[in-house]
Formats: sequence, structure tokens, C-alpha cells
Amino acid sequence: MQICRFFVPQTGVRLGAVLDEKVYDLTASAEKSLQSVVDFLLHTVEFSDQQRVSFLAAQLKSGKLPSYLLADLDRPPAPGVAYMMAPIDQQEVWASGVTYLISRDAREEESNRSNIYNRVYDAERPELFFKATPHRVVGPRDYVFVRSDSTWSVPEPELVLCINPAMSIIGYTIGNDVSSRSIEGENPLYLPQAKVHQRCCALGPYITLRESENVPDARRLDIQSVIYRGGKPVFKGQINTSRIKRTFEELVRYLGRDQEFPNGVLLLTGTGIVPTNDFDLTEGDEVEITIEGLGTLRNPVRRAEGR
Repeated sequence: MQICRFFVPQTGVRLGAVLDEKVYDLTASAEKSLQSVVDFLLHTVEFSDQQRVSFLAAQLKSGKLPSYLLADLDRPPAPGVAYMMAPIDQQEVWASGVTYLISRDAREEESNRSNIYNRVYDAERPELFFKATPHRVVGPRDYVFVRSDSTWSVPEPELVLCINPAMSIIGYTIGNDVSSRSIEGENPLYLPQAKVHQRCCALGPYITLRESENVPDARRLDIQSVIYRGGKPVFKGQINTSRIKRTFEELVRYLGRDQEFPNGVLLLTGTGIVPTNDFDLTEGDEVEITIEGLGTLRNPVRRAEGR
């Protein structure tokens, strides 16, 4: 079962459920829990994973929900079609670092062998950092920015945990943690500038709920990434989530220490797909990330103008 945020010209932004290549308008129901992502997270806190799936299935079986075709985003908005948006409204986005061995090695190399990434990979406490507020996040087919002052930028394809206010994982989505390796490599204290800026994060296309048939085990999912330049692939990479060193529960437990997320939170789980050192993400590229059972997230790239 997959939920999403979508836009239709005649009614605006809605919460939906995706089934058989159609989007069903959950907001059209009378249920308070189905008016937005935050409403769903808040009002289903006491549900089990299976109860969430069953609750949504019952709404779809009612036959009362309007449905829309998924839109071709290369065309102007039109009546009767749904345009996917980032599945986030009032949630912060956080991220995990150095959860894959290849990520540790790449960040050690870019920082001139400082050893701090080796230490955090082996430490009890994981690296967790703030990534984005909702207005810095874009959805499917919307463009991401690389920083105007970065000389070496990369996408970071990641599995994302959707977490409710009780700090329970209720589902998964796809994320692109756009990062400046040149800025972070210059000095690890520059991490917020390397990571946080306008359009620095893409999420989508949906939130796939736990207990959904198409996600039997989130720790055994293939992640694939392709970067296109001029319509041709210039980079391809693949990893499996089984290569993540830490458990998801461990990451969530540390994220929730002495913190509250009253609207829920999304947590990127780190990247294991690292382009070669001579690769720099640039204006006009398109990043495509596919995770088994979760769909495909595509985003064109632009360079920020700078101020």
C-alpha cells in the first residue's frame, strides 16, 4: 500500500493512495486522518502496521473515492490527472552518514584521510545530521539544486524511513541527498553548508507502508541509480540495503534521544552508491533512483544562481 501527496488543477494538493496506476483521493473522505501526511501520522499512531494497511484498503474498497490518472509531468497540468509531489508537508528531514563501508572510504578520501569517518563508522553513536525543512524538499520530476559555490557535487541515493511522532517506522520512500563533496572535504565542520540549501533534497514518489506486499524486507532491497547527461547515461551504480551497517531501529533510537517530532520525521539511511572522483553533478543532468518495491524517483539538476 502506497500513500502520496498529489496535485490536481481543480482541487489543489491532496493525500492519495496509489493502486493500479491510478491515484485515489483520500482527502475526499470524511476521515480526519486522511487529510494530509501529518494527519495520517498523528491519527494512526496507535495503529499496528497491518491496521494501517487494512484501514486504507477499506477506504479504497468503499468505491467512494475519486480517482485520477498519473500525469505525464513533461506536459502542462490538465484536468483529471494527478501530479506527484514530495510525500512531506510538516516533517523535518534528517539523514544518517557513513552507514555503508564505501561511504566511509569515499569521505575519508575527500577529507585527506582525516580518520574521523573511520571513527564514526566503528563508533557506537551513529552520525545523524539535519538535512531539510519541507520548503527545501522537492518531489518527483522537480529540479534539485547543486550549490553555486561547489566545485564537486554528487547525488546520494538513499532509502528513507518515514517515522511517526511515536518514533515508529511506518513506511519507506526514496531520497536524493544532494551533497557538495568539495565543501565537506575542505573541512568537516562545513557539513551543514555542504548538505543544507534550497532544493537540496528530493523525496518520492510515494510512501510505501510497512506490511505492504511489495516490500517484504526493507533490509534486502536493491537500490539502483543512473545519471543522464544529454539523454545518455554517464554513471550507473547499485547497492543493496543489506550493506547498511546499523539497524534502522538503532538509527531511529538515536534520532529520538532528547528530541520530539510532533509532526513525524523522515530519515535518510545513508548512501552506498558513490560516483568516481572525477564525476561532478552539473546543470542539465537528470538523476534517476530506483528502489525495489518503492518505485523510481527522477529529478533534473540545476545550478543555484548564488547570492
